[in-house]
Amino acid sequence: MRPLRSTSHALDLSLSRKYAANWVRCRKSVVLLRAVIYSTSPQPLHGRGVEGWGIPSKIQKQANTMSFFGKIRDALKKTKDSLAQKMRRLFLKNKLGNEFYDELEEILISADVGVNTAEEVVEEVKEEAIGNKIKDEKFVTDLLKDILESILDETPVPEIKYPCVMMFVGVNGVGKTTTIGKIANWFVRQKKSVTIAAADTFRAAAIDQVAVWADRAKVRIVKHEEGSDPSAVVFDAVSSAKARGTDVLLIDTAGRLHVKENLMNELKKMDRVVEREFPEANFYKFLVLDATTGQNAYAQAKVFKEAVSLDGIVLTKLDGTAKGGFVFSLCGELHVPVVFAGVGEKIDDIELFDAEQFVEGFI
Repeated sequence: MRPLRSTSHALDLSLSRKYAANWVRCRKSVVLLRAVIYSTSPQPLHGRGVEGWGIPSKIQKQANTMSFFGKIRDALKKTKDSLAQKMRRLFLKNKLGNEFYDELEEILISADVGVNTAEEVVEEVKEEAIGNKIKDEKFVTDLLKDILESILDETPVPEIKYPCVMMFVGVNGVGKTTTIGKIANWFVRQKKSVTIAAADTFRAAAIDQVAVWADRAKVRIVKHEEGSDPSAVVFDAVSSAKARGTDVLLIDTAGRLHVKENLMNELKKMDRVVEREFPEANFYKFLVLDATTGQNAYAQAKVFKEAVSLDGIVLTKLDGTAKGGFVFSLCGELHVPVVFAGVGEKIDDIELFDAEQFVEGFI
């Protein structure tokens, strides 16, 4: 069984039913206490934090969290309302028993949580609830939230160190180019210098599109003609970034399927160029996924992970999905962290992914 993650679980879960309600009420206070400890600690916390992401102050971190929560709450409102209604009906008609847990699993699967992940989550809820003789609806729901959050926190977000190169991969239509423009703007807001490499030389108008986003974000762009060798673009972008002391180099790539061997080999060639020409940079590879595709996004992540060493995932169109449960399968089964989440169409509509706030918005 996965160990319970949060500080709140340091409380004795063997408390009698009499004290269970008090434990639930304490949860938010404990979360706030963790935030205070984080902000006042002289040592950086490792794991799923914001190290290196340019958010040094408590005020900025709180602002980012509130921004993400508001947007994710709106984005997942349909999912949350549907799950809440199903959970209420479940508690009204069933006592905690096999039938209850079977239906709870079905509810999670209906929200696009993968079958394997749903089974594992429900088994943990069952063990904790039965072991502690808990039948309180709020306690069980809160326990479910903590277990789901622990899944998202299992794989830490990579610590970003500068200078860095970020290469974005994915299939056509997921929003890679738009995402790169938003992330460029995000780093500019963190006072970092940014250059974009327009290495998607295959798709018509791709270079013009990323140039528009570079202009909006007020960052430099390195580009060649349509049909040029993408690795040549990367080579020139790396040379330019090194010469100018650029903090962040973002590389746009052509959409590709894992079955297209020549395109996957092209990715590996660009990878080699970065490693050879810019060895002092920290190199990260992010997969961009369309959140509206649900379990199909999970399938894409699975095959890309086999072909490319992924450091993280960027979710796009999270505001357009009625289901968000596949995110738990991404982190729990593939062990790839979600780093950014796109929650709108504006240039500012991208945020660092926050596991706790995502779970609060989900259920």
